[in-house]
Amino acid sequence: MSPVNNMETSEIVTINVSNSQNDTVSFERKYPRSMKVYEFKMKLEPITGASADSMKLELYSGNRLVSKLEDDTSTLAAYPIEDGMRVHVVGQFMCMLENVAKFELSQEEYDKKSDSVRSFLKRNKLGKFNEEEMAKQENERRRQEEENQKKLDETNIGDRCRVTAKNSPIRFGTVMYKGPLEDKPGVFIGVKFDEPLGVNDGSMNGKRYFDCDPKYGSFVAPKAVEVGDFPPIEFSLDDEL
Repeated sequence: MSPVNNMETSEIVTINVSNSQNDTVSFERKYPRSMKVYEFKMKLEPITGASADSMKLELYSGNRLVSKLEDDTSTLAAYPIEDGMRVHVVGQFMCMLENVAKFELSQEEYDKKSDSVRSFLKRNKLGKFNEEEMAKQENERRRQEEENQKKLDETNIGDRCRVTAKNSPIRFGTVMYKGPLEDKPGVFIGVKFDEPLGVNDGSMNGKRYFDCDPKYGSFVAPKAVEVGDFPPIEFSLDDEL
């Protein structure tokens, strides 16, 4: 069993996946809402057996058709997709036979195939074959890295802070750590909250970064942290009346 991820991350949607080839349903698949539809199709290839370039995706809530995911360059967030919904895959399905040796193509033979994922990306100028989009993504990545590093430089251990993250209440606490996390890209700020509104105790995946009680700690993106004169939240017995 993989370790529990105690870091607050970007939005993830949990969906079920069905296909028109059979009655099989793959339950509780997790995908980032920032994923492009064409990337999503590539992820669905090994699950459904359908080729990405032939896929048509339909979004269902129960048995009600909510939307069709027709724009390959849009993100999942552009559609009304919510946890528990089902994505139904219609497409051309590859033969899935057991006990048959794999047929491996040479790189040259694979490049010549018209129904491969690479051909699909080239034909539609997607992913790494869209130079303009790749340049924009690289510029945005560098900009975000610079902003994160600037925020870290301006933040000190012991600073009081307010944390504002999407789909979470506003929380107040103290900065306990700043920097990278093992096996995680980017940099983070570790916060000890005044209330048990966190997700860990200052440790993650067996490594300790700071000390606090369980559910009082979190590692958050620098952009979610605002340092300032935020007095600690105090509790009294009168609060329980």
